[in-house]
Parts: sequence; C-alpha cells; structure tokens
Amino acid sequence: MLNFLRYARCTIRLRVTEGYSLPAASSDRGSERGAAPGSRRAVVPAAPPPAALRLMAVHAHPDDESSKGAASMARYVRAGAGVLVCTMTGGERGDILNKAMDRPEIRADLAGVRRAEMARAREILGVQQRFMGFTDSGLPEGDPLPPLPEGCFALESLAAAARPLVQAVREFRPHALITYDESGGYPHPDHIKTHQVAIEAFEAAGDPDRYPDCGDPWQPLKLYYFATFHLARFTALHEEMLRRGLPSPYAERIAEWKERADRPAPQITTRVPCGDYFEIRDQALLAHATQIDPESFWFACPVDAQRAAWPTEDYYLARSVVDTEMPEDDLFAGIRERVSL
Repeated sequence: MLNFLRYARCTIRLRVTEGYSLPAASSDRGSERGAAPGSRRAVVPAAPPPAALRLMAVHAHPDDESSKGAASMARYVRAGAGVLVCTMTGGERGDILNKAMDRPEIRADLAGVRRAEMARAREILGVQQRFMGFTDSGLPEGDPLPPLPEGCFALESLAAAARPLVQAVREFRPHALITYDESGGYPHPDHIKTHQVAIEAFEAAGDPDRYPDCGDPWQPLKLYYFATFHLARFTALHEEMLRRGLPSPYAERIAEWKERADRPAPQITTRVPCGDYFEIRDQALLAHATQIDPESFWFACPVDAQRAAWPTEDYYLARSVVDTEMPEDDLFAGIRERVSL
C-alpha cells in the first residue's frame, strides 16, 4: 500500500487537471463476454463534451445503481459532472421480485429485459453506463450452500475480473470511485467480488506496470464505500413517519437490527445532500420493473418525509490520495481545488 500511495501522489499533479470523458457506452452491447481478456469492446455513439469532474460507480447488477447512490449521481450529473456506472454482470440469474412481471415471456429473456430496464434507468439518472460483460453468479441458498455455477463472475480470477474495469478507469479517468465495502453490502457473491475488483482497479489503474494492455495509466483520487442501509437512517425515517401520524414499515427491521450485536454501525465520513433528487432516484428504481415492486418498502416512506428526516446519501472514504477535511459533504472534496473547471 505504501508503494501505491507514493506512486499515486507523485503522479496526481500531472493528471488531475486533464479533461477527458469516455464516450457514452451502449447498454445494449456494452461488452462481449466471449471475447479474449482485455478485448471486450463497447459499441458507442459520439463522445460528449469532456466533464471536468468525473465519478465512477461500480455495481454488481442492473438495479444496484438505482438503490445505492442514485440521488447523488443525479445531483452530480445535473451540476455538470461526468458519471459512469460500470455494471459487472447482466443480472441473468436474478429472481423476479415484482409479481406483475413474473410471466413466461419475461423469464424466457430475463437478461434482455434487464438490459432494457438498465437503459431506461440510465436515461432517467442521466449517467453513462457500461456492462463489464460477466455472468451473474446467482444467490446460492441452502444448507450447505450449493456450488456456484461454472463460468460465473464470482469464480473469475481477480485479474480476469478486474481487467475490463481497469480499462474503463483508464478510459473514463474518474476522480472518485464509489462501490461496496468488503461485505458487499450483503453477502451476495457478486457484490463481494465487485468490492474486490473495485479495489484492484483503484490500486492498479495508475500503475503502468500493471495491466499494460489496458490503456494509459490513470489514478483515481478517492475511493468510497456506500453506507446506505443503516440503523440511524431507518430510525430517523421511522420516527418521522410516526410524527406525521403515518404507519411505519421500519419497526420490525429496527428491532432485528438492534438484536444483531454483531452488526456494527457503518462508518460514515461523507454525507452528500441530495434530497431534491429523491424523485429521480425512485423513477430509476421503478425502471427496474422485474426487481422493484411499486408497492414495496422502497416507497413506503413519502419523499417529503425522507427529505425532512434524512436528506443525504452516505459514504465512507476508504482510500484517498488527496487531503480532505472530515466530515465531508461532497465526494469531490479535496479534488475541486485541483481540477481546472
């Protein structure tokens, strides 16, 4: 780690002011899984104007981008930043969680349906998006757990899984990267693998000796973990609903959380005010119709109550090669001063 930090710090001054943006990637054919490692290609339209500030979100499946950090991304896009969502898998083995969508024709082409849903969510959020081309591992269930399916994302070697993400980092050149912590947010093998791959890409993309066939080196300046689902937030939402005389769906979840003494509260370093973009977040969530039931708990708390009780999305700053003061209210804190706007 010390070598990585020394290398990164000595290269930041040269690179942080460069304006560069990845062309808007097609969500229909963002990559070809069958290609040789390092040769995945995106079908892309013309490049948009370069964005001075750039943020990359690394997620496991379509819909994850709309449930974690979506309002933050919508805010930054509308303020002129470039935002790229990298989706590691196509969600092919996901369950259909909305009964209205559980139909034979949907099941027969779930991969295609989920790509179409991702395209719509991407449009709503205003972000660029690229599939990294791996196959969903599914969520194993049973005791003992069954083996993961052959060829799935979670069974890929770290180098093979990280290669397309390293290439995306070097092409898009993000200043900040957001992803899951080491638990994956929950113990889905694809989420845990996504964390590992994001760490690898953050540490390797700036080193010219690593993945030398994946483009010119670029060092992201900050790496954050999502801190989305935590007791303090749900307690605040619960209390706000009760104050308004509304039934709260959070009581049982809060009780279960308190009983789990082994579940520590997440560390939060950064709270991004984004309440004005909660409606956009919800629209993006609803675009993932196979995964999101419009009558589910996602929408149980009115948006105005959410804005009153908890108007931020929260993060933990896990790595940084720039100085910043805590607590933060901006993922680009410590970066804005260095970037030519």
